[in-house]
Amino acid sequence: MAREQETEQETMLRKMCHGDGFIAALDQSGGSTPKALRLYGIKDDEYTPGEKSMFDQIHKMRTRIMTSPKCNGDRILGAILFEDTMKRKVNGMPTAEYLWREKHIVPILKVDKGLEVQKDGVQLMKPIPNLDTMCDDAIANGVFGTKMRSVINEANLSGIKQIVEQQFEIAKTIMAKGLVPILEPEININAPNKIECEAVLRAELIENLKLLRDDQKLLFKLTLPDVDDLYETLTTHPNVVRVVALSGGYTRKQANDLLARQHGVVASFSRALTEGLKDDLSQDAFDKLLDTSIQEIFDASKASPINKELHTHKLKDHNGLYHDVEEDFVNVSQ
Repeated sequence: MAREQETEQETMLRKMCHGDGFIAALDQSGGSTPKALRLYGIKDDEYTPGEKSMFDQIHKMRTRIMTSPKCNGDRILGAILFEDTMKRKVNGMPTAEYLWREKHIVPILKVDKGLEVQKDGVQLMKPIPNLDTMCDDAIANGVFGTKMRSVINEANLSGIKQIVEQQFEIAKTIMAKGLVPILEPEININAPNKIECEAVLRAELIENLKLLRDDQKLLFKLTLPDVDDLYETLTTHPNVVRVVALSGGYTRKQANDLLARQHGVVASFSRALTEGLKDDLSQDAFDKLLDTSIQEIFDASKASPINKELHTHKLKDHNGLYHDVEEDFVNVSQ
């Protein structure tokens, strides 16, 4: 059984480590929001790009997903939020609080500020000048962790090394704050020599994990690999809470089929999750379609369970204290 007086962060970590389900990516940024709205059936002339009206529209869409009775912690481990979403409310409650209190879904904050222009076959993250403030705001809002994305377009060793080093450097700052980061060095699914990109990335991730202390915990969000179980070594690493997969432009069926073959990897889908959802659907039709999407992704995430002996995670809390999080995961929503 779970320890008495377990901190909220520990409870969230327990769920993220050992719960069944996947992470919903609801973090489209200003650049990707117009496409998401278009797919949802919102016309370009119904808002002004980059302005409040655009974020109002995407928050309305996200709210409809989050408040659906089909969206809950039974099948969804966590949800990644855009900063604007975190600062808004859902059903009168701050978004992160609503997700955790009402849905038992772990809230996670996207912290990157977009991508640099391509160099050495990769796109590094732009500087994050307000990272400390964002982390403090995340903690104040009851957020568990963060997510940051960069992109690999070519099998360039120097570029991939830079990507991984930047991800880990920023992750260490985030971990020092008591948050658990998701590192997302995405490989473009159309990259030439994608398999070579994946092999180089895997090797670099393993090398950088060797530099972490035992108490430093993170997640990886990775492109579904062409080689089955390529990332199994990462799923069994004691510093890695979870390896999750992005859909990366694959259809939901394609992504689910690939995911089901990866032992220990669960989904963190965005477009594949919302595929087919439309603003003009009746609530009943919307809920049924969302339920189908969630169940299919949930099933694919459970298809290949993790292949390892369980290990104990040590978590640094917001007060700088370290705690063991035991392996006797129970459904903390009960």
